[in-house]
Amino acid sequence: MIGLEVRARIRQLHHAEGWPVGTIAAQLKLHHDTVEAALADAPVASADSSTAKPTVLGPYTDFIDGTLKAHPRLRATRLFHMVKARGYPGGYEQVKRYVRRVRPGPQAEAFLRRTTLPGEEAQVDWGSFGKVQVGRATRTLSCFVLVLGHSRAMYARFFLGQTMECFLQGHVQAFEALGGVPRGLLYDNLKSVVLERAGDAIHFHPRVLEAAGHYHFVPKPCAPYRGNEKGKVERTIRYLRDSFFAARSFHGLDDVNRQLQRWVEEVAHQRRVPGDASGRTVAQALEAERPLLLPLPAHPLPTDVLRPAASGKTPYVRFDGNDYSIPDGLVRRPLTLVASATTVRLLACSGASRAPIPGQGEQRFRSKVSTDSGDAEQAFRACRAPIPGMPSRHSGEAECQGSANQVAVRSGQSGPDVRSPGSVTVAEHAF
Repeated sequence: MIGLEVRARIRQLHHAEGWPVGTIAAQLKLHHDTVEAALADAPVASADSSTAKPTVLGPYTDFIDGTLKAHPRLRATRLFHMVKARGYPGGYEQVKRYVRRVRPGPQAEAFLRRTTLPGEEAQVDWGSFGKVQVGRATRTLSCFVLVLGHSRAMYARFFLGQTMECFLQGHVQAFEALGGVPRGLLYDNLKSVVLERAGDAIHFHPRVLEAAGHYHFVPKPCAPYRGNEKGKVERTIRYLRDSFFAARSFHGLDDVNRQLQRWVEEVAHQRRVPGDASGRTVAQALEAERPLLLPLPAHPLPTDVLRPAASGKTPYVRFDGNDYSIPDGLVRRPLTLVASATTVRLLACSGASRAPIPGQGEQRFRSKVSTDSGDAEQAFRACRAPIPGMPSRHSGEAECQGSANQVAVRSGQSGPDVRSPGSVTVAEHAF
């Protein structure tokens, strides 16, 4: 079977040019019977659709076309069951071939470059950088990134996780490093920012609203599944991943953050601002943008971990993979745990209806911080070097004592984060 174009060429060479059958067959690499058949006077079938053989799917094609127009991503299996319910007697393969041929293709979407005024907006997101070994535990390494939309100045800091406290610490440290607060912060729909969303009705996380009220910025989540709306921070994370983190060695969280800060100052802020015709560097654009940022408040937002805690039968409270000792009199009593990057405090308040806390005045005792099942960032900082004068322990417990690693119990005075009457016991683990 040859096509109409080849048949027309055979007839033109024979009748107009006078070529014999053998010459035409050799030139076109065809059998001479095929050439002779093409030269025969048999009528050629028309390719007009009016002569096409009707198929069993024909009566249902209009329904399939209309359904695909309303639902372009509908699968052929669903369409097959829909036409089957309407009396289609054929098989699935015929429906699948027809859907593949007529399904509307994706429409190209045009994007516009977003420009922002100085001090108007910043974009915030997390970047995941795999796992790191901290002591005997494996922790998730994440990087908080904030990028000013106008100058492209950035603040980045690594954390061991993406907790709400780490998220807020990133904001506080970014505002202090940049010297001010942008008027709006654009987020992805993180659970740390958006608890629920129905269209434009957004239920924000109360801690984010607390930070927004403290620093006077407006939180602005981008539309769902529209990561292109915060493309500046997305590209910055990719730039940080390729230019800074790739093939880099470091010794702990503090070391990688020191290297990151130096890289931001010496590399990231020395590049030209993308799309800026004046050729300014990011550092120069930041100096021009800084006076237009909102001023910092008198005090930074508190970002310590604050949660209820209690011990079991043993005089230990577990937090972030570590066991912290408490006085025997506080076993199985409700406590409040307050943790910063360097200190873990356990607070207990005794009211009039409760028995007084054993021990009056200030007492000092030895405290054991067990790190058998995991090492928090605090334990990592505390146990990087051996405690002077203490022997090694094969049980995996670091025994802390002395002025730098002491646990004190004080009665009759309240800690800075507790506002309640009665006596307050503070068990403080300072690293």
